[in-house]
Amino acid sequence: MTRLADATWPELAGRPLLVVPLGAVEQHGPHLPFATDGVVATAVATGAVPALDGALLAPALAYGASGEHEGFPGTVSIGTAALTTLLVEYGRSAGRWAGRLLVVNGHGGNIDALRAAVPLLRTEGRDVAWFPCGVPGGDAHAGRTETSLMLHVEPTAVRAELAEAGATAPIAELLPRLRAEGVRGVSPNGVLGNPAGASAAEGEVLLAGMVGRLVTAVAGWRVDGAGRLLG
Repeated sequence: MTRLADATWPELAGRPLLVVPLGAVEQHGPHLPFATDGVVATAVATGAVPALDGALLAPALAYGASGEHEGFPGTVSIGTAALTTLLVEYGRSAGRWAGRLLVVNGHGGNIDALRAAVPLLRTEGRDVAWFPCGVPGGDAHAGRTETSLMLHVEPTAVRAELAEAGATAPIAELLPRLRAEGVRGVSPNGVLGNPAGASAAEGEVLLAGMVGRLVTAVAGWRVDGAGRLLG
C-alpha cells in the first residue's frame, strides 16, 4: 500500500484514486478519545486501500463540523462553512493530479459540508465522492458500536472502566432536542447509546464489514446527487 505522506512525486505515475479519511475532534463520552471518528475513518480507509488498484491513502483531515458537541471542553469544531471550503479547495488541488478523490467520512456532523462540497466539485468536472463509515443498526455516538471499533483498532485509548450508558432513545426521537440543545442538553455524559457489551471481537467484525462495503462501492463507483458513493 502506498501512503501519500511517504511517497515522492516521481512515484505518482498515472492518475490514482486518492482516499482521504475525514474525522473530527469532539468528545466521545468519558471513555473514548476525542480523535475517535478520525481513528475509525483511517482504519476503514487503510483496510480498503490495498484492495483498490493503485490507490493512495492520504493523511487524514482531523477537524470537522462538531458544533453539537461544543458543550464539552476539548471539542474543536471548524463548522460546516469552513469544512465545505476546505473540501472544495482540497478537491480542486488534488484533482490536478489524482484521477479520483474519495473522502471516507467518520463523523455524521460532516455530512452537510460533504453534500455541499462534493456535488460542486463534480459539476466542475472532478470525479469526487464520499463514503460514510456507517454500521447498520449501530448506535449514534460513543455507544457499543464505536466502543467496539476502538477496542479493536486502538484498545489502549479506551478507558473501559469509565464506560457508561448515556441517552439511549432512538436518534430520530432525540434529534429535535439535539438540534436545540446540543448533545450536552440531551446527554450530560456525552454518550448517545450504551457501550455495555462492547468487545474487540465485535469491533473486528464491524470494521471488516465497513471495509468490504467500501471496496465493493469503489468497484461499482455509482455516485448519487449528494456526492455519496453508493454501496
